[in-house]
Amino acid sequence: MKSTLRISLKAGEKIFINGAVLRVDRKVALEFLNDVTFLLENHVLQPEDATTPLRQLYFIAQMILINPEGKEQSTAMFRKSIVMLLSCFHNEEVLAELKRIDGLVSTGRAFDALKAIRSLYPIEDHILNSQEMPAATIEHIRREIAPWQR
Repeated sequence: MKSTLRISLKAGEKIFINGAVLRVDRKVALEFLNDVTFLLENHVLQPEDATTPLRQLYFIAQMILINPEGKEQSTAMFRKSIVMLLSCFHNEEVLAELKRIDGLVSTGRAFDALKAIRSLYPIEDHILNSQEMPAATIEHIRREIAPWQR
């Protein structure tokens, strides 16, 4: 880390740091002085909210960050999902970004991958709402990933 990072949390807010979950009891500012893997509570996607292909990919990528013990399993599932999504999406912007996201995860930058996945949500919503992706394809993706989420 080239500089320190300062984060402010409100009372009752959670932060995931290197696999640990912390909840603060009052307003607090944290200053990270070295490299750390963290995820703010408002960026954590719950399993029941992973209802689209990219949200499912986000859920898997976040598990790489917040569950270090399961990192290998999460990374393997991420790879399987990326391959599947690259064969299902036809939008060039989405395909290019998925390839970049795969590279980010491959180089240990899962946090940056999460930001990139979130940026694709509006495009995915448009694709799904306009039925550019067949319902059968979406259901296939859900079936492939659903058992892993439990």
